[in-house]
Amino acid sequence: MDDRHAIGVDLGGTKILAGVVARDGTVLRRHERATPKDAQEHVLAELEAAVAELLDDSIAAVGFGVPSPIDQRRGVVVGCVNIPLVEAPLRDRMRERFGLPVGLENDANAAAIGEWRAGAGRGVDDLVMLTLGTGLGGGVIAGGRPFRGANGAGVELGHVVIVHDGRPCQGTCTGRGHLEPYVTGLAAGNAAREAFGPAADAHRLVRLANEGDRTALGILAEIGRYLGSGMGSFVNAFGPELVVIGGGFGVAAWEHLMPSALEVMRREALPPMRETVRVERAALGTAAGLIGAAFVAFEALDAA
Repeated sequence: MDDRHAIGVDLGGTKILAGVVARDGTVLRRHERATPKDAQEHVLAELEAAVAELLDDSIAAVGFGVPSPIDQRRGVVVGCVNIPLVEAPLRDRMRERFGLPVGLENDANAAAIGEWRAGAGRGVDDLVMLTLGTGLGGGVIAGGRPFRGANGAGVELGHVVIVHDGRPCQGTCTGRGHLEPYVTGLAAGNAAREAFGPAADAHRLVRLANEGDRTALGILAEIGRYLGSGMGSFVNAFGPELVVIGGGFGVAAWEHLMPSALEVMRREALPPMRETVRVERAALGTAAGLIGAAFVAFEALDAA
């Protein structure tokens, strides 16, 4: 029995989740801390601190899920939309700091790997994972393998256009009408403030919906319709057996988003995919990303 463990780190726009994970995906310890917003060096230092807090003699590798395309050849974070992290040599820095094998992955790909290996996607060869948090990430498992594309960067499903010349995208993205500014926790917070005042946010919106507030329910139903448009397109593009919805906002608002999202997805997806595809909430909850990052760490360990 292999008693070596990995540390998985999931870098989000709001918080950093980190945990010690066994080979089977069991989370043994975890913690979270706020994501710095002011400077790249502060983000990197906080990632180092997240790992250092969990480090012990059982740790054999470290993995990171980051909301950015990853240059796998150089081990570099190309650029985050909602976090000050651009051309960051994360793999080399963490190798030098901790002396361990380091794996890097796009955060949504990491979440998809986590759900595929230890969650809702076990036994499934083709799935799409959407993580709805501050931003929107997308990961794909195709033919029983993580889909990383020609350059290893994976896919950016949050930046698929759903409305021509629509809302400006979030953060540093210069596009318009992308799926991300319509379906994320940030988008929900913006809608909540318009409806309920400047102190409202996505958490309050979901809480009001849980209490039956009609305005809140209507806002989440509208977000669900946009989400369904994206889901229908992804079903048509990838032909998955399963679509998994995760991320902090996606998990919290699941029951309010899904009725309208499924209605639109079934309308937009073509047969036979729309009859056979299943949609499930992430079984690992908000831990999917850190668990997937740990699996990426084990891959780096096994390849060392």
